[in-house]
Amino acid sequence: MITLKSSREIELMRRAGKITAAARAVARDMVKPGVTTHQIDEAVYRFIKSQGATPSFLHYNGYPASVCVSVNDEIIHGIPGKRVLREGDIVSVDVGAYIGGYHGDCAGTYPCGDVSDEAMRLIRVTQQSFFEGLRFAREGYRIGDISHAVQSYVESQGFSIVREYVGHGIGQKMHEDPEVPNYGESGHGRRLLRGMTIAVEPMVNAGVASIIQMSDGWTVKTADGKNAAHYENTLLITAGEPEILTDLEGSLV
Repeated sequence: MITLKSSREIELMRRAGKITAAARAVARDMVKPGVTTHQIDEAVYRFIKSQGATPSFLHYNGYPASVCVSVNDEIIHGIPGKRVLREGDIVSVDVGAYIGGYHGDCAGTYPCGDVSDEAMRLIRVTQQSFFEGLRFAREGYRIGDISHAVQSYVESQGFSIVREYVGHGIGQKMHEDPEVPNYGESGHGRRLLRGMTIAVEPMVNAGVASIIQMSDGWTVKTADGKNAAHYENTLLITAGEPEILTDLEGSLV
């Protein structure tokens, strides 16, 4: 069931969104050669707690950390640990914060030091695909209009869209209705209504779209070992332009 948020609920989601966006910026600034993924997780945990919030991901369905840190061919849900970041890596961070009964959710992929031109192009295309979809995140359009815009742009750039994982509604729960795929046909899907809050999150592979689920039960990798990138923000559907509740800290464009 889709829940339309009241003005009070929207204010609470703005608060959660700002903390979440700032936590993403903390993670982004930690992406440097020699830093471990565990150190990123620790920094994000400390920051979110310092704001009086709770990490949305910690213990969510058993997930053991506060942030997902996915490196190179890891698409999503990389578990922080002893891995040391190296020059040339690209690092996807996905973070959520919960406060006042509501969640925020956002992600971004960032270069570790100097990266290849192709890796940087993947990062930029993934981010831009979100903004292509954002043009259709308006009252009266349909979910499929967002989905089609994301897919069309990504594929026009020679990259592939992950299909097994999708965006989602968000609010009192991290994952609510409706699902927001990153592929599909325009004019299809649920109609967007004022007061809906959704997380739009393109997951883009440099090579084939196929994925591999790793034995840890969380980490998802590209089937061909090529790089992947991820970009996400939480949005509010309004009477006019959509509002990004997780602001654009960390933008590369």
